[in-house]
Amino acid sequence: MNATMTSLALATVLGGVFAAGVLCLISLVPRWAAPGLERRIAPYIRDITDPIGAGPVVASGSRQFVRDLLTAGGDRVARLVGGSEQLTRRLAQAGVPGGAARFRARQLGWAVVGLLVGAALTVVLALAGRATPLLALVPLIGAVGGALACDLTLQVRARRRLTRLQEELPAVLEFLSLCLAAGEGMSDSLRRVAAIGAGELAGELRVAVLEAGTGSTLADALIRMAARLELAPLTRGIDQLVASMERGAPLARVLQAQADDAREDAKRLLIEHAGRSEILMLVPLVFLVLPLSVVFALYPGVFMLQLGLG
Repeated sequence: MNATMTSLALATVLGGVFAAGVLCLISLVPRWAAPGLERRIAPYIRDITDPIGAGPVVASGSRQFVRDLLTAGGDRVARLVGGSEQLTRRLAQAGVPGGAARFRARQLGWAVVGLLVGAALTVVLALAGRATPLLALVPLIGAVGGALACDLTLQVRARRRLTRLQEELPAVLEFLSLCLAAGEGMSDSLRRVAAIGAGELAGELRVAVLEAGTGSTLADALIRMAARLELAPLTRGIDQLVASMERGAPLARVLQAQADDAREDAKRLLIEHAGRSEILMLVPLVFLVLPLSVVFALYPGVFMLQLGLG
């Protein structure tokens, strides 16, 4: 059994080295190494496609070949799994560029890395003479763990970005109200905040201003931004702002009222977070400090009774 597993481990190592060499040779073929059409024209339309300047860096050679393979695999996985509105919404909330197919490609890459790590661990254990039949499941567990880790990372990133957006909302609304009170229009105020601001919400406003400048109305651009993020305070503020723009209500007062409401929501969330943290602080107190205190109090007496000195 051990001899068979050792032979399989050696065959895996040699096959992996051979496959890596073949992939390196294929990546040098001009058809694979040349950049695609969208990568050749992207630098000339960056102000429209990537106004923030945070687009992906164009790679070349073997790195580009591997990226193209993962993209093609991600497209197939996305077609098999089907379109997911929840995934698209989560990508927008996390600020991850690209659609679901691109995320599936990244998730496939994480799964491949987990598979390779599991295979390497299996080979090492097999060569060390610790081979068991269950060892064959380690690569599969690594692949599944890599895919789940990629999805969990996206969820954490989306949650943290939504928190930052909610924290930045009162300041942005107050700045907009000050610009409107100074006599500027709504479009100019949004453009000023988007140009000066450096947070997550300012980046979303840049996208909305760009959409408004390329044929869409300002109200539609703001509504699409709110629908894309699905942040309750932001959605409520944009709905009232759009209603005020349509009815001719004073926008400065509306924005100031929305800023006050956003600050109250932030205070409420802070109190709720403090309450949850207080409960979490009781976990080490109840399960670690209190048992140790009981042990320190009772152990000397029990020890003295066992010795017959009590």
